Amino acid sequence: MERRDKINATLGPASQDKKTIKNLLKAGMDVARINFSHGTHQEHAQVIQNLRDCARELNRSVTILQDLSGPKIRTGKMTDGPVELIEGNQLVLTTEEILGTPEIVQVNFSDLPQSVNVDGRILLDDGRLELLVKAIKGQRVITEVIQGGPLKAHKGVNLPGANLKIQALTDKDLKDLEFGLNQDIDVIALSFVRKADDITRLREAIQAINPERSKIPIIAKLEHPDAIKNMHEIIHASDGVMVARGDLGIEMPPESVPIIQKQIIASANKHLSFVIIATQMLDSMISSPRPTRAEASDVANAVLDGSDAVMLSGETAIGEFPVKTVEMMASIICQSEEHSDEWGRLSLDITDDSSHDDAVYITRAARELAQDRAVAAIAVFTRSGRTARLMSKARPTVPILAFTPDLRTYQYLSMLWGTTPYLIPHAESIEEMIIHVDAAVIEGTPVEAGQEIVLIAGFPIQKMVAPNLALLHTVQSSQ
Repeated sequence: MERRDKINATLGPASQDKKTIKNLLKAGMDVARINFSHGTHQEHAQVIQNLRDCARELNRSVTILQDLSGPKIRTGKMTDGPVELIEGNQLVLTTEEILGTPEIVQVNFSDLPQSVNVDGRILLDDGRLELLVKAIKGQRVITEVIQGGPLKAHKGVNLPGANLKIQALTDKDLKDLEFGLNQDIDVIALSFVRKADDITRLREAIQAINPERSKIPIIAKLEHPDAIKNMHEIIHASDGVMVARGDLGIEMPPESVPIIQKQIIASANKHLSFVIIATQMLDSMISSPRPTRAEASDVANAVLDGSDAVMLSGETAIGEFPVKTVEMMASIICQSEEHSDEWGRLSLDITDDSSHDDAVYITRAARELAQDRAVAAIAVFTRSGRTARLMSKARPTVPILAFTPDLRTYQYLSMLWGTTPYLIPHAESIEEMIIHVDAAVIEGTPVEAGQEIVLIAGFPIQKMVAPNLALLHTVQSSQ
């Protein structure tokens, strides 16, 4: 069985050279995430070029995901490397521009003193360090170290329970967004989304920067209690969601995260929305060649619960074993999918039918026809990628072969569950379309001449309308 859940791998110092990228693609990377919290535009441009070159050399597609950093509160620079915070000692957090010491550290959030209260908690470095607010004096917040340890520059600062008046889209994000659109990235992820208006604002910014890219897919990262409260409206406003469990598990009780994850997956699938599970999935493989058993179970359960993709962060960005980590994740996914009929939640009979969208019914009909006739695959013709996405959310038991004449769509399609993209010339008729299918299928898939496939498209073909046609086709050899 071919792997269906997709693998998102974050590129960084350990994985952005051409040799490693090519090996990551061979190992199973479908989506390359570029984290704009780190690096320069010049560095990102080189990584994007490396990705496109490697994909072209391997004659395959890869989706490039630009992850905007958002209003992440971080520590400032340090005087001389990491500082050691000692339990019981005082630490001052300030909004003044200083170099950090064990006694005082800068935070890049000007409203910090107005956002915290005495006896409130402040968490640093993904919750590894904990501070208790003792006093507030002007630009300075005086704290006591409750949980100590080393603190590096540019580490995250979380204020659980605080009502922060900050925008999801920062000035830096707007500059990064313009750069990404000019670089022809395929998907945008927005950090710290709290409400649907955050997605609307991003869409308006895209329209203002480059109207031609106004339909680019947007992934909303759900990592704050407000996002969970407004989950349904955010799912409606975006093209997909990412369960960003790092900050979510800091802002909310860790024991609540597994159930929230399941709720988000179920809601996203109900609304035919893309869903990625992220953060610490194989975290131990940053420094170990094998994952923990708990990590393997984490990946497997994300797959069985109905995710479209699972994501690697530090494991591939800075880890010692980036390629081996992708190979391991692919292996866990395949093993899990072999048992999805018994343990999985892949039925899409729970989807929302309120839209009465003909395309939804066509893709479901194709799924049922494929199952009843035991066909080898489902072939989808799509220009925007929407039909392929709907077919993917229908969760057929056979591979989805997505054919498109549009290069941008071809690159985006790699992120869709169970979908393999093919770039073909535009077809003017059903007959021409079938010729393209037969040639691509015989050359690049396990499907053989004489086997049946289900083909869905919009008719008349030359107008590229929404899908209204599903037919059985026996693959023919051109020889």
